[in-house]
Amino acid sequence: MELPVRSQRGDVVDTAEVSDDLFGVEMNKVLVHQAMVMYGLNRRQGTHATKTRAQVSGGGRKPWPQKYTGRSRQGSIRAPQWRHGGVVFGPHPRDHRRDMPKKMRRRALRCVLSDKVRADKLILVDDLTIDGPSTKGMSEILSSLGAGRSTLIVTDGTATNVVLSARNLEKVWTTPVNLLNAEQILRRDRVVMTLDAARRAEQLWAGDRLRRPRKGRGAQAEGE
Repeated sequence: MELPVRSQRGDVVDTAEVSDDLFGVEMNKVLVHQAMVMYGLNRRQGTHATKTRAQVSGGGRKPWPQKYTGRSRQGSIRAPQWRHGGVVFGPHPRDHRRDMPKKMRRRALRCVLSDKVRADKLILVDDLTIDGPSTKGMSEILSSLGAGRSTLIVTDGTATNVVLSARNLEKVWTTPVNLLNAEQILRRDRVVMTLDAARRAEQLWAGDRLRRPRKGRGAQAEGE
């Protein structure tokens, strides 16, 4: 597969041959949905908490006698029906984390990257260099590339000037390619990726194929 390579001014200066194993994968919506659910759950801190009737403050004595007052029977002011009483079935600290096999995560990443290519929302740049932190300069580069708002900038490594120039732009995020995941790509409208980052991504994920299950012991191969 060939993709156009643009300069920082938005002009097409070259074409690059990229791997179909990374940028030409068929979409698997079920797998991508599983990955998105996993990333969303893993962001949850799980620190939500409520107090039961055993944990709230209050005396243990009976508010009033059981009989002959005309009131309903009450055993404690810490009961759930009382103001400042305990909470029934409230949330408590827990771990929401969900795991997913590495090959499934990488497959989801390849699916969303390929979907961006099919939608013409992946922009390859020959180089992305800024002499110093400049929000205005980064805004002009993105405008020339037609990226606009909701853009993810992917670089080969940690590009300090790129990060500092983009951090004040609304809905513009930066990440090194080795930390890229499916959720980051899917939550942004366009992806601006340097050519070096694309080559690095091919080294990381293009050759990651699912292996066929091994035959059981004693089973004969077909044709034998």
